[in-house]
Amino acid sequence: MCSVPSVAKSLVIRADAGTEIGTGHVMRCLALAQAWQDAGGQAIFAMATKAPNLESRLKSEGVEVVHLAVKPGSAEDATATASLAQEAGATWIAADGYRFDTRYQRMVKGCGARLLMMDDYGHASHYYADIVLNQNIYASEEIYKNREPYTKLLLGTCYALLRREFMKWHNWKREVPDMARKILVTLGGSDPDNISLKVIDSIKMLSHSDLEVKIIAGPSNMHEASLAEAVHRSPFTVHRSVENIPEFMAWADVAISAAGSTCWELAFMRLPALLLVVADNQNCVADRLEVAGAAINLGRQSAVPPSDISRALLRLLRDRGEREAMARSGRNLVDGEGAARVVKCLQGGEMELRPASVDDCRLLWKWANDPETREVSFSPESIKWEDHVKWLESKLGDPDCVFLVASNGAGTSIGQVRFDVDGGEAIISVSVDKAFRKRGYGNRIIRLACGKVFETARIGSIHAYVKEGNYGSAKAFLKAGFKRSGICIVKGQKALHFVLERPR
Repeated sequence: MCSVPSVAKSLVIRADAGTEIGTGHVMRCLALAQAWQDAGGQAIFAMATKAPNLESRLKSEGVEVVHLAVKPGSAEDATATASLAQEAGATWIAADGYRFDTRYQRMVKGCGARLLMMDDYGHASHYYADIVLNQNIYASEEIYKNREPYTKLLLGTCYALLRREFMKWHNWKREVPDMARKILVTLGGSDPDNISLKVIDSIKMLSHSDLEVKIIAGPSNMHEASLAEAVHRSPFTVHRSVENIPEFMAWADVAISAAGSTCWELAFMRLPALLLVVADNQNCVADRLEVAGAAINLGRQSAVPPSDISRALLRLLRDRGEREAMARSGRNLVDGEGAARVVKCLQGGEMELRPASVDDCRLLWKWANDPETREVSFSPESIKWEDHVKWLESKLGDPDCVFLVASNGAGTSIGQVRFDVDGGEAIISVSVDKAFRKRGYGNRIIRLACGKVFETARIGSIHAYVKEGNYGSAKAFLKAGFKRSGICIVKGQKALHFVLERPR
């Protein structure tokens, strides 16, 4: 009897949030979790701190939250996290936090887990992680000289992790007014020193009566009462625990922000920003963004008086040319594809091919009857279940048929590839689940499968026949190394003929 294959594997994410450490680690990890979900996987957050508002957000995204009764970064933490990953059948552990040092990484790896370490400035003396991700503009290999030979580095803003809500703004164009008047203030998820109040005072120094100001108070902000009092009877508004932050950034003409991970969101949204450094590890971010022309660095917040913030803001509000240039520079740095790139790297070396079995029967039938698949088939009629079952049984019992199912790094079955062998030649047939099309999986499946068949079967060439007009399949075969060999007729229809010869 046929059944649906097992569910996708999990990704365990180890990150904490709170008043002192803020919410940045968890929020950028949420972007990674969403990208993992989009690739067909499941995400589990392991947390050693309590952050009720954030946990509600995570759960609303379909993410499981597990509390660990451990000291963050301790040996017990490493053991508990690795055990959770083993119980969940997780492919990877992603750790984000400065307490996850060399010993922590070595212990996690010692438990047999694969580890992605998310980092900002090289806080560990040595890196044992399989992959180190530093999404910052200043990231360089020099920071990670002390690492294992197998450790791969993902460096720079092309890997900036943006949450799913930003993706619908991918093709949005910002209108840049002659005189800016809409100001967004965002000083992090906790803002323990209440810098927002200082910024409010600096904006009040301006004499412009038509300014609109929105202040975002993060989920761990403890100063809601003082902020509410400060904006009373003014055109300022305070917004608590915002989930639609891209809309606020699209509304604004200018932002005043901490120089943390929010910078990459501002850059993506083409929003010119004045940056305040609120932590030591933000100095390089603010400096490099100013050099890149994407923001203005006001310096360490404790050393910047409100009058300096006010003057810099007034200059930027009046200078349309500078705001236009900053908008362009920001988008050149961050294109919004970072999270997908990271997930692709996690899955990149892990695409697997396994022999098809009767357990794949219903899934293969579903793929075969997908309307787009039928449209490009040489036999476009829908396939009846009874006929499919008999056909699959005959193929699985045929010694001249190599039938494989491909899965990605999350353990999700994403496509099938079949070789019908005749003498020294084989004909290939391939299809990809509609949820995974246009991601480059097609040519990767073809490359991997053809290499496997050349290794295990005595064939000299593989032939592919693509219905005329099926440009996606034609492109996939060409990218996989096939050569075009003219046009022929298959079942009364024109077909493009492609050939891949056995490597010498």
